[in-house]
Amino acid sequence: MPRGALIGRVDRRGRLLWSLPKGHVEPGETAEQAAIREVEEETGISGEILARLGTIDFWFIADGRRVHKTVHHFLLRAVGGELSDADIEVTEVRGCHFRKSPSNSPTPTSGTGGRGRPAARGDRVRVGRVPSRIVAGAGASSP
Repeated sequence: MPRGALIGRVDRRGRLLWSLPKGHVEPGETAEQAAIREVEEETGISGEILARLGTIDFWFIADGRRVHKTVHHFLLRAVGGELSDADIEVTEVRGCHFRKSPSNSPTPTSGTGGRGRPAARGDRVRVGRVPSRIVAGAGASSP
C-alpha cells in the first residue's frame, strides 16, 4: 500500500494541524529542488521527484494583509533517511497510508483540499496511479 509522510504543526490556537511537507523556494532554487530539500528538512526522508502533481494558487489574510501564495506539489520516492521531527518548525511527523478511491486511484487521507483551500476533514485529493514504494508528497511555495 502506498505511504506518505505528513508533518504536524501547532497553529496559533494551539491545534495540531497535519499537512504535506512544504516550504518556500529559496533564491536560486527551483520548485523541485525546494520540494526535495523541504521533505528532507521536515521529515528526515531524502527523496527523488517522480512527478509533478499540480499547482494551487490562492489568497489569504494574515495579520490584516492580503497574501498571495502559489504551492507546487510533487510526488517523491524515498531514497534514504528515517522519519524524524528534528526540524524546529515541525511538532510531529507520521507516515500515512493512501486509500483506493472508487475510481481505483489512490487518494491520501490528509493533505490539501484543492481548489486553493486547506483540507477539510474527510477531503480526499486524487493523485493518480501511484506505485507502492512512493512515500512522500511535497509542496514548494512561492510568495
